[in-house]
Amino acid sequence: RKYQSRRESEVISTITAIFALAVALITSALLPVDIFLVSYMKNPNGTFKVWTLKNVNCLFQTSTCVAKGSSSLYSIILFCVFLWIPFVYFYYEEKEEDDSNTCSQVKTALKYTLGFITVCAVLLLIGAFVPLDIPNKKNSTEWEKVKLLFEEFGSSHGLTALSFSISSLTVIGMLAAITYTAYGMSALPLNLIKGTTSASYERLENTEDIEEVKQHLLRIKSKCRDGRPLSSRDRRTLQQLEERLRTLRRRERHLESIEKSWWTKACEAIRPLKIVWGVFFIIVALLFTVSLFLSNLDKALHSAGFDSGFIILGTNLTNPLNMLLPVLQRVFPLDYILITTIVMYFIFTSMAGIRNMGIWFFWTRLYKIRRGKTRPQALLFLCMILLLIVLHTSYMIYSLAPQYVMYGSQKYLVQSNKTIDGQPRNVTLVSKDCDADAPEDQCIVTRTYLFLHKFWFFSAAYYFGNWAFIAVFLIGLIVSCCKGKKSVIEGEVDDDDSDMSDDELSVYYH
Repeated sequence: RKYQSRRESEVISTITAIFALAVALITSALLPVDIFLVSYMKNPNGTFKVWTLKNVNCLFQTSTCVAKGSSSLYSIILFCVFLWIPFVYFYYEEKEEDDSNTCSQVKTALKYTLGFITVCAVLLLIGAFVPLDIPNKKNSTEWEKVKLLFEEFGSSHGLTALSFSISSLTVIGMLAAITYTAYGMSALPLNLIKGTTSASYERLENTEDIEEVKQHLLRIKSKCRDGRPLSSRDRRTLQQLEERLRTLRRRERHLESIEKSWWTKACEAIRPLKIVWGVFFIIVALLFTVSLFLSNLDKALHSAGFDSGFIILGTNLTNPLNMLLPVLQRVFPLDYILITTIVMYFIFTSMAGIRNMGIWFFWTRLYKIRRGKTRPQALLFLCMILLLIVLHTSYMIYSLAPQYVMYGSQKYLVQSNKTIDGQPRNVTLVSKDCDADAPEDQCIVTRTYLFLHKFWFFSAAYYFGNWAFIAVFLIGLIVSCCKGKKSVIEGEVDDDDSDMSDDELSVYYH
């Protein structure tokens, strides 16, 4: 609602954006539920709880419920990305270009949407027939049977096709996160710390610019007072100056509106709080970057390599978040709060990146994201980008805390032999955190992990994407530090805006 255009507001585009983003957020919320369930089945000392030993089917039914819930939500995401959002987008594009009847607009929108449906069908077909190594052995014990059910989670072709399609979208979300989130993680806190220039000071500078342009216009027009025609060069300069004058006058009206608004006075009053938030956000950004760097370094040193997708079972180089999340997971709902904070932090920083950069397709800027002036098509693009970034956060959290995502707080029992004078005396059982060395029937891997890591080539892409994410964050941090204060109307007034856009900002501030 904050960014939606007041003049071109459309109910369907708003509902589409809200629904699609809500589904993505609910999907990310299933991760801690999955982790809680596998952790709740074991005691802190590493033994299974009595109710799980008495009714093994209860474990299978619980995990199946999580799998069905996540599969349903992922299916809805595919529906939004490949059908609903493209259809609404092309419907509004057709509506702007042609004022024909609604049926004609719907038919044209469906025609273009068929291309997205075809891409979705191709991804599903490829995913259904990609070969996977499915274990075929039959185990004897009850817990090994349960473990086999987890391992065979991807044996169904439909679920594998869904996993391939979602992983493909997650790679696109990774590219969006590298482009927007990494830059936003540096731009947002530093902009809060540095603040914006004063509206009254900008008005004074703008007034001086207006007078300067007027004087230049008078000098050019004075050349034709005696009836002589202006040269082509002067005519071009005159046209550019007139456009520049219109832009400066629009800036004048916007700056006057902002200077008189109560919102500006309130922002000035809470300026110290903004600085505190900026310092907090930059500390969090550095914490994420350090954790991501240590996790990637661990994969570079201890994983099986490129052919395995740089998957590492266990942790050799620990990081702050990987230590913190398993501890918080034992006290409900502390880990939920932290994961919610991480996801919302990614959304706010992504919005800051998109707000500063706009929506680009390679070297062409498609749309600007501005308060009260964002078109319905741009709102749908914004929704699509945020949806894909939220989809990528599940793997990002795994990169930050692999032990937590795989096993939660599970422990298992190992034998500890005590020796006296070189002779073994008594054998005791001690608990140890679940890792790759644990017996298969003692540690249960979360279904989220199994779903996200079916294909090694996607995992390899995520690994290199994390390095790119760190590099873009560092570059953005340097750029943000070198840049001065932002204008109080940064990006709100451009040469290609129409005069009608002046009313929209005034409505927003009043």
